[in-house]
Amino acid sequence: MPSESSQKPCEASETAPFEGELGEALHRTGSSFTPVDRAALVDAGLRRGRRRLARRRIAVVTGGALVLGTVVLGTVGLGGMYGDRLPGGTAADSSTASEAATGAATAEPRALVTGAGAASGGGLTGALARLLPEGELSDTAESRNGGATVRGVFDDGEGRAEVSVGLSRVNATEAGDQVTCPARAYTPYDSCDTTELTDGSQLMILQGYVYPDRREDTKNWRAVLLTSDGFLVDASEYNAPAEKGAEISRPDPPLDRATLKALVTSDEWRGTAARLPAPPRGRGPGGGDGGGSAGRSDVQVGTVFASLLPTALKVYDQGRQENEFAYAVVDDGKGRSLVQINVQPGMSGVVGELFGGATTLPDGTQVKATKQNGEKGGAGVVQWTVDTIRPDGLRVVVSAFNSGAQNTPATRATPALTLEQLTTIATSEKWLG
Repeated sequence: MPSESSQKPCEASETAPFEGELGEALHRTGSSFTPVDRAALVDAGLRRGRRRLARRRIAVVTGGALVLGTVVLGTVGLGGMYGDRLPGGTAADSSTASEAATGAATAEPRALVTGAGAASGGGLTGALARLLPEGELSDTAESRNGGATVRGVFDDGEGRAEVSVGLSRVNATEAGDQVTCPARAYTPYDSCDTTELTDGSQLMILQGYVYPDRREDTKNWRAVLLTSDGFLVDASEYNAPAEKGAEISRPDPPLDRATLKALVTSDEWRGTAARLPAPPRGRGPGGGDGGGSAGRSDVQVGTVFASLLPTALKVYDQGRQENEFAYAVVDDGKGRSLVQINVQPGMSGVVGELFGGATTLPDGTQVKATKQNGEKGGAGVVQWTVDTIRPDGLRVVVSAFNSGAQNTPATRATPALTLEQLTTIATSEKWLG
């Protein structure tokens, strides 16, 4: 098993809600203009942009709901597909591949002994059984959908718990968010750290929750390994026999940090991963889909956003997600306030849906400013949003909240930035590149 070389702890009226839940957004990123319909329309528009970020925090292989998120983080997140080796591997072939798996590999639930007495058969289920501690693995299933996934319910005598492992191939240069601890402003967790292994692989271990707003206390502990040549191994476990819809069966998931690390760094996954299809080509530095995005590849959203924040604000936290989304937690002396921005080229198609009644500036930019209550569970939270779109389809949406996170109680009466200040940020010529 690779050894660790470094460790980095992570620590209104109608509206256009600015979906911030990367770590749940970053797994899944209206014809009228009532508040509900407009919210759904804006949410859908932002999700179309976020969907391109596909991380798991967004392409979820094991089912369930990121996110920067995407980054958000409640299931085994597989953001694409990988290369031809895993750490410690010397051979390209292995009996761990289950070539016949095309959906559920088992027609009915089955139980396997795990640990020293585990089944010696091939396939992902056999590999998972061999790598788990002593106990029983039941209700197993394997699937293939670009990547490969195995899941089951593990019982070590302390309570049944779902455990799953997903394999995929990704563009290693674009997949850093997969092993980056999520922003606490969007994804609360108990602990998270990233480690660089001696072979250059990146390992993230996160102990968090299925629901960011903690409406249920189901825990989700994850280990995600990203190799330098683009393999991703993503393991998740819960303190319940299912990610959602099941009663909590134990205080914590069954596997500790060392066991999770051993699970994702094992050679058992090497053969299957080597057979996965190559990842899709990257989107390029601009992060757009074309259609009006030309000429903006040099605009770094995080950098520009930071430069446009009022200088009187103290910044407590900030981050970004590729080249479309950025956020900051600021304070003007009256309490912390989350501010976030999404920049999406080629969005001309949403003008008719989202910008009815908007103000049109002399340069043709349409601006719609709205206020509404928060939607992520924080008591007393309000959201102020300025949604803009330029004639060439460049959409810039800025939102501010009267709390440092959408799912925590309000820390102040109103957001730290006024609608006028949000408009100044959204309409700045700096976005033109």
